[in-house]
Formats: sequence, structure tokens, C-alpha cells
Amino acid sequence: MANIIVAFPKLEDAKGIRNLLVRHGFSVSGVCTTGAQALQEADLFQDGIVICGYHFRDMVYRELYQNLPKYFEMLLIASQRYWEGNQEEGIVYLPMPIKVNDLLNTVDMMVQSLMRKKRKRKAQPKKRSGEDRAVIEQAKRVLMERNHLSEEEAHRYIQKTSMDDGVNMAETAQMILELFV
Repeated sequence: MANIIVAFPKLEDAKGIRNLLVRHGFSVSGVCTTGAQALQEADLFQDGIVICGYHFRDMVYRELYQNLPKYFEMLLIASQRYWEGNQEEGIVYLPMPIKVNDLLNTVDMMVQSLMRKKRKRKAQPKKRSGEDRAVIEQAKRVLMERNHLSEEEAHRYIQKTSMDDGVNMAETAQMILELFV
């Protein structure tokens, strides 16, 4: 489930939104009354949604949005006059007075979008460091020389062994080098 943080300057407003979300099956990770508290709460998670008002005692929503961790999204609930014609990409806006169905549908849409993005990030291959690539290349050369394998066969051998052993390719390559060199 997505990490949802509710942040409004009035605690009773924040608790009201939290209670509404919880009653409809959403999990709320935190309730805050300042931007600093919302940022502190967001730092505990890799991604999530901040549902907030226009301004706090210590900052306005734009400052909060600019300082959120990379994979956080924002739902701003405020009077349309505050944001109309001034909308920023990456922020979803809902006008006051808020309708319960609009809030629930918007939060659901944002949660689904966040989950799709998370799955997409996990599906991307991890970037190897230059050091890891060098170790893998060196292990492939050793396998090619000692076992007369092609580069593709050596690569497949390291790949399969790493999958069988449950370790990454760089660790497998390092073990090969320790055994043969």
C-alpha cells in the first residue's frame, strides 16, 4: 500500500481527512501540521503521497513539494483561487469545498499510479558500477582462457551461477577470480 501523509495547518482538518481515508480502506502513515513535520515523515519512506493544504506556519505547498523525496507525489486541497493558472506539473489539485467522492477517487487514482511507477522502477535492471563491470569482464576472460568458452558462454555461466547461488553477478565473478587466479 502507498504511504499517505496528511498535512494541514489545523490538526482537526488533518485528522478528519485521515479518518475519512482510513474508513475507506486507505492506510495513512502520518498526520502533520507543519511542512517540516511532513518532510520528516516523508524521509522515512521511499515513495508516497502527501495530501495537504495551501500553506503551513513554516512554508507553502510549493516549498514542501520541492523538498519531498524523489518518488513522492502531492495532492493539494485548496481554494481554486490559490492555484488556478499557477499549476505545477507533478501536483494534483482538488478545489475546496471538497467532495468526498472526488477525494477518494483522486487518492485511489494516485495510489494506483504510484504502484505502477514502483513496479516499473523495480523492473528496470540495476546499474552496475564501473568496478563491478570490470570484475565481471575479468572473470569472463579467465573463463574464456581456462575453459575455452566464448564471451557469450562465459557471461551466461556467470549469470546462471549467480542466479543459482542467489548472489549478484559481481559477487559470482569475484568468487571465480578467487578460485582461478
